[in-house]
Amino acid sequence: DVQLQASGGGLVQSGGSLRLSCAASGFSLDDYDIGWFRQAPGKEREGVLCMKRSDGSVSYGDSVTSRFTISNASVKNTVYLQMNSLKPEDTAVYTCTAGYCSSSWKWGRGFGFWGQGTQVTVSS
Repeated sequence: DVQLQASGGGLVQSGGSLRLSCAASGFSLDDYDIGWFRQAPGKEREGVLCMKRSDGSVSYGDSVTSRFTISNASVKNTVYLQMNSLKPEDTAVYTCTAGYCSSSWKWGRGFGFWGQGTQVTVSS
């Protein structure tokens, strides 16, 4: 089975940090660009960041800056999303994807694999 699973979400206070994991099975994450998206209640899905495997470059969504970073995990076929200086407006369900960082990646285009998300709640 081909699966992609995000985990590591939880409740954190404003200013705190969380590290999310994205684990794949049935295919190799090394063969694909990696995207992270989030969706808050009542809002549209938003692109968080997209990492190109070819050169490791990262594109950020409009609401996210270098507060968030992506890295390969020590566990095989897993990547991390490190989120620092969290704000209440970062509260959302976070989902990882694998595919291609196209010019329209922020709208979810170019991604063939979508995992189940993990809830992140930031309290004020």
